[in-house]
Amino acid sequence: MLHRDVFISSFLASMDALTPLISSQRYGAVVNGTGNNTVYAFSECFKDLSQSDCDVCLAQSKTQILTCLPFQKGTRGGRLFFDGCYLRYDDYNFFNESLSDQDTTVCNTSDFSGNRNVYGHNALELVRNLSVLAQRNDGFSVGSVNKRNVSVYGLAQCWNIVNGSACMNCLADAVTKIGSCVPREEGRALNAGCYLRYSNQKFYNNSTNASPAGGNHGHQKLAIILAAASTAAALLLVVATVVFFVKKNVLKKRREKRQFGVLLHRVSKSKLNMPYEILEKASNYFNEANKLGQGGSGSVYKGVLPDGNTVAIKRLSFITTQWADHFFNEVNLINGIHHKNLVKLLGCSITGPESLLVYEYVPNQSLHDHLSVRRISQPLTWEVRHKIILGVAEGMTYLHEDSPVRIIHRDIKLSNVLLDEDFTPKIADFGLARLFPEDKSHISTAIAGTLGYMAPEYIVRGQLSEKADVYSFGVLVVEIVSGKRNSSFVLNSSSILQMVWNLYGSNRLSDIVDPILEGNFRRDEACGLLQIGLLCAQASAELRPSMSVVVKMINGNHEIPQPTQPPFLHSGSSELSKSRYNNFQPGSNTPSSGDNMTESLIEPR
Repeated sequence: MLHRDVFISSFLASMDALTPLISSQRYGAVVNGTGNNTVYAFSECFKDLSQSDCDVCLAQSKTQILTCLPFQKGTRGGRLFFDGCYLRYDDYNFFNESLSDQDTTVCNTSDFSGNRNVYGHNALELVRNLSVLAQRNDGFSVGSVNKRNVSVYGLAQCWNIVNGSACMNCLADAVTKIGSCVPREEGRALNAGCYLRYSNQKFYNNSTNASPAGGNHGHQKLAIILAAASTAAALLLVVATVVFFVKKNVLKKRREKRQFGVLLHRVSKSKLNMPYEILEKASNYFNEANKLGQGGSGSVYKGVLPDGNTVAIKRLSFITTQWADHFFNEVNLINGIHHKNLVKLLGCSITGPESLLVYEYVPNQSLHDHLSVRRISQPLTWEVRHKIILGVAEGMTYLHEDSPVRIIHRDIKLSNVLLDEDFTPKIADFGLARLFPEDKSHISTAIAGTLGYMAPEYIVRGQLSEKADVYSFGVLVVEIVSGKRNSSFVLNSSSILQMVWNLYGSNRLSDIVDPILEGNFRRDEACGLLQIGLLCAQASAELRPSMSVVVKMINGNHEIPQPTQPPFLHSGSSELSKSRYNNFQPGSNTPSSGDNMTESLIEPR
């Protein structure tokens, strides 16, 4: 029987399982779950992409594919094409599937401005050549054709889960389909087993080991999300999508222009405004030696201002609406709130070639750096961990209840908790934060955040409240006490939340405390914090405590109730560890008997 929560649990576990596979071999295939609740997932980066860009691309894909989340819009599967990577999940074994009813072609809306006949001839010659070369070159080829002073560039790649004959059939089909785009400036064939693209701009790296400097600028990148549906509905939706996005893009450009004007005026008149040239020089022109980290919204560099103050400078890595939302949040929200457990915004720049945000420098890096597999320096002592948990709780209480406006952070996680010289925690990255109306119990919004930290009511129904942050905090507490990542799934084992819940039921909570502490912790405090973590991570939002109550519990000023629900990841499932969870090797296909539906979303990357 199909269980909604169990299927979602398998979906989330599959997404997490792909990350280490991509990091180690640049592709991964995973099977998770049993019976009708089985999820098949696959992801792969294009072979010209650097490993760091590959990791970032997968992280962005995992967030975007939530729009195809199981049981939303009646879907049971989804496909997402970035210009750097591919991600798909479904409820049947699609491995070695070369073609499907949802395959499509995406053409640029503009015709080539030069000699169209020559351009079309060169494009067709190129894609034919690439399709042949790819079959001889481990399923990948890039190249160009330059005849009569007209250049065309292209890339072809088959996914690692398809065999040689399936690759050949897939690319042959792609060549035929992409011919319908000529003489448009760009064309993409998006098939189940392969990807083919041509363009009048060079968009690939010549070497598979090359690392792109600052990404590919000057041309639009597309993300196309495809989720499973009937052929008739798919065709109808694709046509409707093209019309919708042509109209939407016109309106969006006008809106972005107005937004930029408002932001530019506001920032230029603000004391936060800092010259781009000074910040560029402060970071030694964004030298890699000064790089502190890389996130979904951009890179962060250490810098020294002319007055000698050390700062952290974030370079935002995207433009348009996503950029405007992130920049607006950081400048307006952080600038208006002040708390010892929140990172302080010192300035920003909006007039240079890229937007910059300047924060106080926090020297002891993030919790992720201290609790990851590659732990830095000395392990965090028990006293420091307790201090960090309390500080994060106090910072979140300020955001939810004590700041001039109610704010939901939406992305509480290890990497967004920074540690200063005294290991005082600082909550960072307000790019996804949302203001919350005083008279609302929740708001409905598009899903954004990090898998593993997102509350069930937010993932499944898009309902956002302070209790979504509380859920994330519960996951964070369990990770800090145990020293284990919630996303660290191991073959044939449960998640860390499920492990803690099981130990709680057998009165053995202290067994999960980080062994690196070698017993140097207070057992009553550890069990109390883990119990608080379970309270915060309960499936029902109304059962989770407020953050102000959590602070009282940590300080010993409030009784810690017994959690009555298991964590969300396994609600509705008696035991996830019974499910299959493998680095899958391609086998036979078992078509789904369910209805299919295709949705296409086109937006700049």
